[in-house]
This record gives sequence, structure tokens and C-alpha cells, in this order.
Amino acid sequence: MVNRQKMVDLLKQMTLEEKIAQLLQLAAPFYDGADSDGVITGPMKELGITEDTVRQAGSALGLAGAEKIKHIQQTHLKNNRLGIPLLFMADIIHGFKTIFPIPLAIGCSWDLELAEKSAEVAAKEAAVSGVHVTFAPMVDLVRDPRWGRVMESTGEDPYLNSMFARAFVRGFQGDDLTNDVHRVAACVKHFAAYGLAEGGRDYNTVDLSERQLREYYLPAYKAALDEGCEMVMTSFNTVDSIPATANRKLMRNLLRDEWGFDGVLISDWAAIKELIPHGVAANEEEAAYKAIQAGVDIEMMTSTYVHHMPDLIASGKVDEALIDEAVLRVLLLKEKLGLFDNPLRGADPEVEREVVFSQEHRSISREMAAKSCVLLKNEGGVLPLQRSSRIALIGPFAKNNDILGNWSWTGVKDDAVRLDQALSAKISDSLVAIAEGSSIELMTEEQYSEALSAAEQADVIVLALGEHSDMSGEGGCRADIKLPQAQLELIARLKQLDKPIVAVLFNGRPLDLHGVYDQVDGLLEAWYPGSEGGAAIAELLYGDVNPSGRLTMSFPYSVGQVPVYYNQFNTGRPHDPKDVDARYVSRYLDAPNAPLLPFGYGLSYTSFVYGELVLSEDIMTVERPLHVEVMVTNTGERSGEEVVQLYVRDIAGDVVRPLKELKHFAKISLEPGESRRVTFTITEEDLRYHHADLQFTSDPGEFAVFVGSNSRDVMERRFHFVQ
Repeated sequence: MVNRQKMVDLLKQMTLEEKIAQLLQLAAPFYDGADSDGVITGPMKELGITEDTVRQAGSALGLAGAEKIKHIQQTHLKNNRLGIPLLFMADIIHGFKTIFPIPLAIGCSWDLELAEKSAEVAAKEAAVSGVHVTFAPMVDLVRDPRWGRVMESTGEDPYLNSMFARAFVRGFQGDDLTNDVHRVAACVKHFAAYGLAEGGRDYNTVDLSERQLREYYLPAYKAALDEGCEMVMTSFNTVDSIPATANRKLMRNLLRDEWGFDGVLISDWAAIKELIPHGVAANEEEAAYKAIQAGVDIEMMTSTYVHHMPDLIASGKVDEALIDEAVLRVLLLKEKLGLFDNPLRGADPEVEREVVFSQEHRSISREMAAKSCVLLKNEGGVLPLQRSSRIALIGPFAKNNDILGNWSWTGVKDDAVRLDQALSAKISDSLVAIAEGSSIELMTEEQYSEALSAAEQADVIVLALGEHSDMSGEGGCRADIKLPQAQLELIARLKQLDKPIVAVLFNGRPLDLHGVYDQVDGLLEAWYPGSEGGAAIAELLYGDVNPSGRLTMSFPYSVGQVPVYYNQFNTGRPHDPKDVDARYVSRYLDAPNAPLLPFGYGLSYTSFVYGELVLSEDIMTVERPLHVEVMVTNTGERSGEEVVQLYVRDIAGDVVRPLKELKHFAKISLEPGESRRVTFTITEEDLRYHHADLQFTSDPGEFAVFVGSNSRDVMERRFHFVQ
């Protein structure tokens, strides 16, 4: 149990300078040089801080390794007057050293239990290596694949993102954060609406109505906090023309007062000082003032609090009580993690050697990678591959170990299972020829000649294509989201051989697939699949595992459609795709409105047939929920998993409602010939939305319910809700 009074008493003993230093977070270079005498070296000059300030700082980020962190913590405690331990935080986004698929890929698994397990594994490896807090989960809702950070989200749907947010928090924190030293505190980010950055450009402006904010962008953050998430990180963007880090309405009024969050609020890297170029602070002093007034507890990697808070307090502009409440929250988190009694917590070099990148953890990563891949095309049943077929593995990712993703941090690329290694381990070397064909962005005639020679001898060409990991992630935004031209040319040239072509994509975003989808016979979206990626893909290609992933972010037909997402509004002049000559409707003249591949889409090596959609009755009330049933049958020759999805539409609302909204789903496994009745229950809560006055309530009236294998291919029935 957290001893709050103990922390209150400790706070009373602290000087103002010590309190303010607790609100400062410094990066690894300040501590990597900590020696046994307590001398700390680092870029102190850049921040204008002293060695004493470093010694009093409350937290550090970007450090890991049990021996290193034990030494730094012991050195820190020896030099800290009151013996207040450091908090060690890090970006453990989708794995520590055992790297799991990127979060967007994990979302495509639709497997909440396995997602929770992936976070549990990441937490254990991080904790035994000395980390206390992870800057995850990232739950920003994403609709624009130009934004590089879509890879960190689980997709475009607020309900599904909320479910994954809860799963990740459970996995990271467990049931007893104080005593379970193999767990870490979670920090949900980026609060709020960072995924709506204009033009898909990182750090850019966000402007949306409060209804849009509450309806789509806030639910996943709230779900994480309802699950007990200990920390929140501010976003870089503006919300209602105010940067989040200075946004009192967002942080004080909504997060603190309305939602009741009393945990730690931390800025993103340098975000407080960035209030100056944003144009809401004239200088560092004003930036510090606005951030503390908004409720930001910890300042990451700038020193405006340290430099200016004493004068702000002395002048009466800032009440010292604001500092006290921020420091108390930081101390309480340290107490909750048990750091005052056990400052080394889970850091254990022996256990670290035993569990980090263990075979058990790699097996879980491999399972998640297999479940995260999405089969997008399988014309003529080209997949699974026959073990007797001669394969030409060609492309920049044939031998590439850059499959961990941009946020893998402590992951080691050389440890990743490459696709060529996995295929060679699965079939005879005489059946597989390997050639690069092109680099990611360039193709030489020598490369192509080698690829052509391999392809001419093959029965099936397997192309391993994609983006370099730096082409997505933070700062990895792209206006053109096609594959680089060199790879498109490689496909086009090999297509002339008139042989079956299977493409495997390694990327961090939905792509514009022109020149790919229309040219290949089979297409497997592998994302950045993590440490065991090559092994998982080989299992999928040869049918040892049946693909079960389903998209959680739509693939656009063209980048010109972006943002394109399933839960769109209808408009007053909706376009009927069958009416190709219609003009004065909401449409493009040169492209369809619909994405190439919709939310929820994915193929299997077997086939599933849906029976009649049955409603328990046509009238629903608060006291009498609606039961929706459908029989699903595996009509193929392989066992497989299907994701049965239920959507609802409010036909006439107080404000415009989306054409479809995901409300429930069920992932089921069926043997060949097996049938299963899937039952969903729709309650009054499923029908609620934010009205014109922002009240979150439901309306009586007519509703449509849809059930199917994705957001496009569904059966529909109608019912009435009566209050």
C-alpha cells in the first residue's frame, strides 16, 4: 500500500530547489558517465544546469542495463541529500530486446490476450534491466498514413484502440505494481489528438471540434486511465490553437478535474520550451509558467522549470502549492513502485541474462508476428507455396534485417530472423535462389541481372519489398506513400516473365499499392514484424500457419483520398459507386471514394461462409438488450481463424452519425467443415454518442446493425430502440 503521509512528510523536508529538480527529467548522456565518486558528466552546458541540479533531478530517460542502472542509482542516492531515488523511464514501445511487431501490426492481430502478453514480456525484460516506466501505450487514433507515427498506433477505430489500450496497460503494469518487480508503470501518449496532425506531418497543427475530440480521439486515452495507467504524456500538437503542453482546458479541466486523473503528467521531449516557437510563450519563463499552470509535472529535457520557477514563485505569479502537488505526484509514483524501500527494484544482472531475449519470449514474438501479418491478395491460390516449388526470393528485404521498426531501441537487428534465413531453414537450398534485385531506393543493372537469372529458374517469384525503417516512425512522414520507384520497376520487369509473383511488404504504414497490388498474384502485409519476423513469414508462406490478420487501418486507393477511413459520414449528396456518370455528388472524378482495402479486411487460406443474420427481436429497450446471432462455417480444407465484426449505424441522430461504427468483434477458430454460432449483445451503451450539447447519451429511433468479415462486406438488419 502506498504510504501517502510518508511522502507528504518527505515533501515538507525539501527545499524549493530540491522540489523543482524532482520535476526535471534528463536523458542518458547525463548519467552514462557516473563514476563511483559521484562525478556526473554530460551535456550540462547546453541546458545551463549545474552538476548539483543533475544530482537532484527526479528522473532519467533512455537508460537500460541492470549493472549500469544499479550503479547510477547507488551513486545518485549517495549524493542526494534526502535519499530520493531516481525514476528510470524509456521508450519500450513494442518490446525491449525481444522485439514484437509494431503496434499497428499488433492491432491487426485483433488478439487482445496476446497483445497483453507482448506488453508483459516487454515489461519483464525492461524491469530486470532496471527500467521503471515505459512511454507506452501510444493510443493516438490515426487516419492519415502519411504520418510516420501511425506505426505506433493500433489503428483508425476508437473502440478497438480502447480495447488494445487496456490490454497494453494490463500487460505492462499487472495487478500489483508495488510488489511485482517484473512490471513497469505505463505512460499513455500523446495527449491529445496527435494523430490528426495536418497533412500527416509530424509536430504539425491539429484543429478539430470538441465533439470530434471526445467522440473519436479521447476514448482510448480514457480507457487506458480507467485500466489504471499511472502516467500521461502531453502531445506536441495544438488542441484548439493551444499547444497541449500549455493547454489548461485539456490538462486541468478535462484530464484532472473531469476525468479525475491524479497521476503524473510529463511533457514530451523539449515540449515546454517549444511553446516559444509555437508562439504562445515569449520566453522560457512564460513557457514554464504556462506549463505548470496547465498541470505538467515533469519537464523532459529542457530546464525552464529549474531556471525560472524560483523567480515565478518569489514574484507571486506561481503559487508554490502547484509545485508541491506536482512533486507529490512524482514522489507517490516512486513510492508505488517501491523505490524508497527497494531503489534497485527489479534490476538484476543474473535474471537479466536469463530472461532478456529468451527463447520463451522469442516464441511469443513469433506467434504475434504470424497473427499480425495480413494476407491482402491470393489470386489463383498462389499461396501457400508448395514445398516442391523452386523459389526465387528477390528484393531489398530478401536478406535485410531491418525488420524491427523505428521504435525498437534496444533491439538488435543482427538478432532478427531474416526471410532468406527462414526460407533456407524450411526448404532445400536447391529450391531457393536469392537475389537482391534492387536496394530500397535504387536499382542497378547488375542487381537486376542477378534477380532475372534467379527468377528465370524459379516456379514462383517471392518479392521482399518495403520501406527502410527510417521512412516511418517519428519524423518519418511521407507525402508519396508508394513503394520507392526502384522497387516498382523491379516488379514491372519481373512481371514480364509471366510467372506467379508473391510480394511480402515490410513497412510502417498503409501504402498506396499502385504498381504492386495490380501486378502481383499474392500479397502479404508483414509490417515490421520484429525479432522473429522472417520465421513467422516463412510459416505463413508455406501454410504451416494460416493468415488471420485483419487491417485496422484502411489502405487508400490513392494518397489523394487521405484521410480515408471506414467510419465516415454520408454527406447530403452521397455517391452511389454504380452511378459512374454522377457529377453533383460527393466524389472524385479520377478515383473511387472507397479505400483499396477497407478496415477489417484480410484473407485466409480457407473460406468462411456467414449464415442468416438473426436479431432476437426488432425492438430494443434499455431493459431488454438486443441479441445478434450469425452462424459462421469454415467451408475450406484448412483450419483457420475468422474475425467476426459487428457494426452499428444510427439512422437519424441529433448530429450526423457515421455510416458504420465497430461495436463488437469475436475472433473464432474453426476446423474444416465446423460451424459456430456467434452471438453479440447490443446494449443501450453501444448507442450513445456526443450530442449537440456534448451530452453522451443515446436516442430512440431506427438503427442498422451490420455483421461481416470486414467493414465493407457485411449483412444488414434494422431494429428500433425505444426509451
